[in-house]
Amino acid sequence: MKTVGVLGGMGPAATVDFFARVVRLTPAATEQNHLHLIIDNDPSVPDRNLGVAGTGPSPGPALAAMAQRLERAGADFLVMPCNTAHAFAEHIVAATRLPFINMIDETLRVVAGTSPGAAGLLATDGCLAAGLYNAGLAAMGRETVVLAPTEQQRFMALLYRIKAGDTGPEMRSAMSELAVTLIRSGARSVIAACTEVPLTLEPGALDVPLIVSTDVLATRTVERAIRTGE
Repeated sequence: MKTVGVLGGMGPAATVDFFARVVRLTPAATEQNHLHLIIDNDPSVPDRNLGVAGTGPSPGPALAAMAQRLERAGADFLVMPCNTAHAFAEHIVAATRLPFINMIDETLRVVAGTSPGAAGLLATDGCLAAGLYNAGLAAMGRETVVLAPTEQQRFMALLYRIKAGDTGPEMRSAMSELAVTLIRSGARSVIAACTEVPLTLEPGALDVPLIVSTDVLATRTVERAIRTGE
């Protein structure tokens, strides 16, 4: 099996959630059957939203350094459980010779296989501003539904509370309400396009498919690690 290099820490709880999903998805009869993951949990990576907006330092150099550390540590390929950080993915690709599984591309492939119709995005300001999902959705003929500005502000406030450790009932209710807002605006599916979202929102909470980017990346990670010839 191949060794997985994980660019983590954005934020730490989301990285732990990704790791847990990889463990659950791995077809292992014994602990020795599980994957070898090298996780660089570096929460010092600059804020991705500020980087996209140009109001803070670019996280690109920090991501490149992390990728190089993982390569030196023995990783065979790289993954990054943070959607917004993919706005700086070119820094990772340029920094090493290792294959990089792009979370956005993999999630869009899953979306393409779901029922047609508009897709709602629960995504950060940076993810939306960088258009990480918009072009791919447009290419498959799907309208993108986003939150209104005041609701988007509420969403961002929720994310930073989740990053601070608040995942209680109030947060779960608030996240569900925002997802329902997208559905009422015409979304036939909702993409959890931020890895903090599934910490407070589960697929069964909605009447339409919830596509969790963390699950998509975890599934593809397991497939890549155990499959030969890739």
